[in-house]
Amino acid sequence: MTEKYDVNNTLRARFRGFYPVVIDVETAGFNAGIDALLEIAIVTLKMDSDGWLQTDNTLHFHVDPFPGSLLQAESLAFNGIDPHNPLRGAVSEYEALNKIFKQVRTGIKDQDCNRAIVVAHNAAFDHSFLMAAAGRVGLKRNPFHPFATFDTAALSGLVLGQTVLAKACNTAGIPFDSNEAHSALYDTERTAVLFCELVNRWKRLAGWPITLPKPDDTEDEDVTAHRSHSDIDT
Repeated sequence: MTEKYDVNNTLRARFRGFYPVVIDVETAGFNAGIDALLEIAIVTLKMDSDGWLQTDNTLHFHVDPFPGSLLQAESLAFNGIDPHNPLRGAVSEYEALNKIFKQVRTGIKDQDCNRAIVVAHNAAFDHSFLMAAAGRVGLKRNPFHPFATFDTAALSGLVLGQTVLAKACNTAGIPFDSNEAHSALYDTERTAVLFCELVNRWKRLAGWPITLPKPDDTEDEDVTAHRSHSDIDT
């Protein structure tokens, strides 16, 4: 017997054709145009046959500062990165993004999606550095939407009443080690687990698939309401 296929249990259906990719970056400042991108990680997602969102593949790169970029001392003190440490095994922006884009395009095709969308905590920041780096190295066929994102800080504020990543994870029952924080790899993995929990929690609360009233039901309600008002008037 062929197993029944539910179209709602796909990334394409759940996210309107978008392929969600969780991203975190570590940088040498806040200005994507002039401050160096130092580390980037992604986690792709998948959905099981019952419609539960899960983590899938991971990519992680230490990145060499691009020529002429600025290294803000405050940012380096915060994330603890030494951009000049040869043990980092850093690669160029081109090499990191080229490999990321190839994997993402493969995922888009495999999941029958139209385009990738950035999922990140305070997503505008990560999205801006991703787009700036892609523009600098001249990569064509950027698979990511140029401005739309899924921001787990905003979603966590709505669902959990928390906007800080560590506090949101703790509230959701997701282990979070503050000693590992501000590593792009660790923060991406935690953000991916958090996003899956937020999406799956909405499903557990019967928020997905969306159930809309049938046209006949709506018509019956309107008729009943009209008759009730008529009875009151008489």
